[in-house]
Amino acid sequence: MSLEEPGRAWVFGDDVDTDQITPSRFIVSTDPEELATHAFNDLRPEFSANVDSGEFVVAGKNFGGGSSREHAPLSLIGAGVDAVVARSFARIFFRNAINLGLPVMICPEADRIEDGEEVSIDLDAGTVHNHDTDETYDAEPLPPFLQDLVDEGGLKPYTRKKLDSA
Repeated sequence: MSLEEPGRAWVFGDDVDTDQITPSRFIVSTDPEELATHAFNDLRPEFSANVDSGEFVVAGKNFGGGSSREHAPLSLIGAGVDAVVARSFARIFFRNAINLGLPVMICPEADRIEDGEEVSIDLDAGTVHNHDTDETYDAEPLPPFLQDLVDEGGLKPYTRKKLDSA
């Protein structure tokens, strides 16, 4: 899967936890669009009002630590975020994102991307391209099975498709 259209990078640092992505006081809903209105509410209050579909979240190490709630990746999906690129992810966030169909990429050079720069990613090739600097960074492509889950929109649509074809 390729997200070749460049989109703005919203850059965050290390150890951004799920309560910083979607503060727990707002998780009274599971509606992605409602949750999106609260994404990064305390960390970057301008995010939810200014993020556009097709943009990317770029982060440092251990993105998404903390709770196993699915609200954090749901809020990013609702906001229209195309993918999350980070130096590393908390395991539970990584898997929740894939299960919900949100592309995630581990990119050791993610910290070279500056806030507001235009980036695109190629999930199959495992690359992140910074259009502002014309640099391409190697990332870890998802294994084919996990890429299939993302391509189908997450675990539920993937499973429905498999059951319907059986």
